[in-house]
Amino acid sequence: MATPFCLPPKSTRLTLFFPSKPNFLPPINPIKNPNLHYHDRKISISRIPLPSLPSSFRNGSNTPPETECPVPLDQQPINEFQNLSNSFPFSWASGDFVEYCSRLAVTGASFALFIGLPVAWFGAVGADSDPLRRILAAVSSGIFVVTLAVVRMYLGWAYVGNRLLSATVEYEETGWYDGQIWVKTAEVLARDRLLGSFSVKPALSRLKYTLVTLAASLCVCAFLLINIEGSQKDLNILSNKGGGGRAVPGVYNDESARSFEPDAFCGEAELH
Repeated sequence: MATPFCLPPKSTRLTLFFPSKPNFLPPINPIKNPNLHYHDRKISISRIPLPSLPSSFRNGSNTPPETECPVPLDQQPINEFQNLSNSFPFSWASGDFVEYCSRLAVTGASFALFIGLPVAWFGAVGADSDPLRRILAAVSSGIFVVTLAVVRMYLGWAYVGNRLLSATVEYEETGWYDGQIWVKTAEVLARDRLLGSFSVKPALSRLKYTLVTLAASLCVCAFLLINIEGSQKDLNILSNKGGGGRAVPGVYNDESARSFEPDAFCGEAELH
């Protein structure tokens, strides 16, 4: 009698045909040290030491590290340029053009209104008869003050520009009696000339055009004042001839004197 064939359970069959292979890979452990590992060789990255800055840079000086400049800090051209750019009123020339013109206009108008006009109006005889001449005098005083301010700014910027563009620097160690001359290095000369060409020269050009405009305005005001004064004298002469004994301020006339003081001329008829 044949023995019946019995299949093993399903789990046993899977084990027989697909035996499990052991895992020979070692477990991955987290690296506690942040240094790099490669085939049991440790690679460490060391920091590159930075070069120490010189004392001139740590103190805020503009002197390059490779240059030993003997000029004092307050006499170096680049520091003089920075001080001039931040000072009043020299900073106007290097600022915005609209702001520059508005500041000059406010300065001239304020002087003409609060100082020039009262002096011209109350400081002369016959102000009520000739107000136009007094107003022109006040306007001329305001333009003249603005011209003085622009000339002062031009002299300051021209001085700094010459020191920046020059290849040598004249300086004083302790006083006027120990003046020295330092020849700029190539790096310092290139830096100063670049700064002078692109920062100082535009300011000088603006100030030059301003001076030309102010000079033309002063000439126009002077021309108008001379014409007004000449026309006023002509009117006085014509009125004196046509009016007979009319008194003119500042002009002596015998006929007008007889009309005011007849007793002083009582003996002239007997002499004649």
